[in-house]
Amino acid sequence: MRRLLILAAASAAPAFAQSGQGNVAVTIYNNNLALVQDTRQLDIPARRSRQEFPDVSAQIRPETVSLSAEGIEIVEQNFDYDLLSPQAMMEKAVGQTITLVRTNPANGQEVRERATVLAVNRGVVLRIGDRIEVLRDDGLPVRVIFDKVPENLRARPTLSVTMESARAGTRPVTLSYLTPGLAWKADYVTMFDEKAGKIDVQGWITLSNSSGTTYSNADTLLVAGQVQQESQPYHSGGFAPPPPPPPPDARRLRRPGTEAAPRARLGDFYLYPLAERTTIAHQQTKQVSFLDVVGAPGRRAYEFRNPWLGTMDESRSADTVLKFSTSREQGLGDALPAGTVRVYMRDARGNGQFIGESNIGHTPMGSDLGLKTGEAFDVKVQPVMEKRERVGDARWRTTMRYTLTNARPEAVTVDLVQSGLDSYMDDTRIVSESMKSERRSSSEALWRVPVPANGSATVTATFDTRY
Repeated sequence: MRRLLILAAASAAPAFAQSGQGNVAVTIYNNNLALVQDTRQLDIPARRSRQEFPDVSAQIRPETVSLSAEGIEIVEQNFDYDLLSPQAMMEKAVGQTITLVRTNPANGQEVRERATVLAVNRGVVLRIGDRIEVLRDDGLPVRVIFDKVPENLRARPTLSVTMESARAGTRPVTLSYLTPGLAWKADYVTMFDEKAGKIDVQGWITLSNSSGTTYSNADTLLVAGQVQQESQPYHSGGFAPPPPPPPPDARRLRRPGTEAAPRARLGDFYLYPLAERTTIAHQQTKQVSFLDVVGAPGRRAYEFRNPWLGTMDESRSADTVLKFSTSREQGLGDALPAGTVRVYMRDARGNGQFIGESNIGHTPMGSDLGLKTGEAFDVKVQPVMEKRERVGDARWRTTMRYTLTNARPEAVTVDLVQSGLDSYMDDTRIVSESMKSERRSSSEALWRVPVPANGSATVTATFDTRY
């Protein structure tokens, strides 16, 4: 049976230390959270006893602990994450007596003295007989002998559980808990062949463990999505959580997909199980492949986005963008968990060269993506406000000219976007334009402008606005 009740201090019970983890399953979420389920074989006596579980996470959330086994009731549980170290040993010895061993460097003879530890505060203050002495780190041969290890100092993070058992015998006990310090994200390596109009994409799961514990031979399941969490008080046992990933730019998802990916789900989350059990060592980052696509369609494009009728004194570079799809028929054929896409392109010698990277959010299958890889050297745009006049009490007309130049030896097409059109009121109209635009939303107008090789092009437009 299972109980999560924590009672007042129980009567004394002998401790039975377990050897370590058993059959471990780890479910890792994107937002620095993991569910650990550890099934161990325990020899439980037919009475009240205290069972110790070493090798739990140093960042375990004790309030989430659940212990499940046949014929037991939980009386009390304690989590000891104050780990054994020379500094911790000395701090716990304040007010107690230790043995100080000094070695005479001239003859090698040892001298032992009993000392009482008075304070440990940026140094150790001792009482030795009738004198007070500071234990200095001056390079002289000296060591400290402690009479015992304090009970609440552990060599490894340890959970102790006091339980009542109706019968004696060995049986499986499953320990479950939530912990921060385990995280994963996706990383993508993309090789772009512009001449062929193709991309090769390899997706990697990048696991990181800063929880303070190694999870050996773990059955690992990754969940793509942000599960809801209330803010938690943070204790780390000395381990810092990993920094959150940078947020993706929403403009990189040009059209969200509507295709269901061929993957298992948990509610509204996609599941990415690792094919084989793996050991996730503390302070380790490891990568496991989950996607390998060769020859998906991809193309380079140029984009320039002008903020609310902005004017510029000089030309600015257009963005270089890699466009592709995650659809089943014309793309990668999978849902993409959030991560970083790094793009490489082959040079004239056939060597892959890095040309840029972008962060993406969780992307459903069938989506169209446009990832900025950098800024174009030879393709420039200069927006200029030519005229602005009042045409009523609260109406204005603004004429914009956009000059596009191309120093490349081949023609290019630039997606010219005028954004911010609903910055004040959602009633902006284009009353005249030199080429037809596409109104992608109330806030954006798009012109697909062909620019000849070693040439230029101009677009003009007049906007009727509230202000």
